[in-house]
Amino acid sequence: MHKMDPIGEPAQNGVYKKSPLICSLLDPNAWFKPERLHPQVESLIYWRDVKKSGIVFGAGLITLLAISCCSVISVFAYLSLTILSGTIAFRIYKSVMQAIQKTSDGHPFKEYLDYDLTLSQDKVQHIAGVAVAHVNGFVAEMRRLFLVEDLVDSIKFGVILCVMTYIGAWFNGMTLVIMAFVSLFTLPKVYENNKQSIDTYLDLARSKVADVTEKIKAAIPLGTKKPIAAESDKDK
Repeated sequence: MHKMDPIGEPAQNGVYKKSPLICSLLDPNAWFKPERLHPQVESLIYWRDVKKSGIVFGAGLITLLAISCCSVISVFAYLSLTILSGTIAFRIYKSVMQAIQKTSDGHPFKEYLDYDLTLSQDKVQHIAGVAVAHVNGFVAEMRRLFLVEDLVDSIKFGVILCVMTYIGAWFNGMTLVIMAFVSLFTLPKVYENNKQSIDTYLDLARSKVADVTEKIKAAIPLGTKKPIAAESDKDK
């Protein structure tokens, strides 16, 4: 069997394949590992091209803030009208300039009109396969936690749910989306610039959590699985 990474891509010789663009955005763990990101996502969130990243970040943040204040339909309508007004004005301007200068440059948006936007069947099947892998993994993990396969893991899950109740009381869903969007464009770059010091503190925190978990498992017999004893001759 192939070794699978967290986003469902097979790894060969320890090197992860680039994940689909959408899956790169939905996997926070991959944000901090550029080699696992889609090249376009990696370029944006790590600010390789400051101008392009700034435009995407600014436009996305303004759109999310507008959605938090107005309905999605209103934001979509106003945004579409703004874009349509700009393209019509630019098309008229270019047509007038071509008529004055007596040139035949053609349609100003010909490059974008000729761009192929169709999705190939292989790409759709690939994205669907990755999505199914995510869903199956999520369902299996939820079953394991809710049915208490491991008591300690289920208790930790319960603590996380309790924390989420407080987060839900403090913030609404749209605020959390905005915070996640801002984090997407800030935390990976901060981590890249301060990787050594951050990794030191993370390793220390992981070791402390692992020690506490082991102590809890040792104190609670239900937290560990007992090996199945070999069948005796009498039982046979």
